[in-house]
Amino acid sequence: MVEAGWKLATLEGALTTMAALDLVNLASLLDDAKCFGLVRQHRWSEGVRCPGCGSGTVVRHGSDDTQPHRQRYRCKACAGRFDDLTGTVLAGHHQPLRVWVLCLYFMGLNLSNRQIAEELGLSGSDVQLMTEQLRHGLAAKTPAATLEGEVEVDEVYVVAGHKGQPAGVAKRGALGGVGDWPECRGAARWKRTSHRSWA
Repeated sequence: MVEAGWKLATLEGALTTMAALDLVNLASLLDDAKCFGLVRQHRWSEGVRCPGCGSGTVVRHGSDDTQPHRQRYRCKACAGRFDDLTGTVLAGHHQPLRVWVLCLYFMGLNLSNRQIAEELGLSGSDVQLMTEQLRHGLAAKTPAATLEGEVEVDEVYVVAGHKGQPAGVAKRGALGGVGDWPECRGAARWKRTSHRSWA
């Protein structure tokens, strides 16, 4: 009986410790300097290049007033000015870079937008916007997929006709087939958009 009570007390202590660990704010553990260093490492791995003209003749031009670790640059070729985030999905947002990095990390853990919002202390709409932009940015970097060999398609939707126009469906079935599809579609669109004149 004493042993069972000891095990129960140990279990309650472990649960209390785990609950205390859940209260750790992950955003406070990340350093802005390290986040901007990570961006520079991946973006400028072959040296800083101007996003406007592509020139490599770039000099440092101070740092951002609100984010001191965000490096500014000036291009000697086109006199353009840019910084570490210019031209990326991370540019022009009010959330700090460490929040974006954490959001990307949580997306990699396959957390839902609601779970990410709870972890970061943000609204669901903010997290929805952030995850959409991060996904679009990642998709833009991946090369287009090319299909080859045998390809299987799941669920194909074929337009069978127009509601209330059985004659149009019968005409389409009598035509030659796939080659006549643009003509039929154009004719159907013309019928929908044209109106009789009662004048």
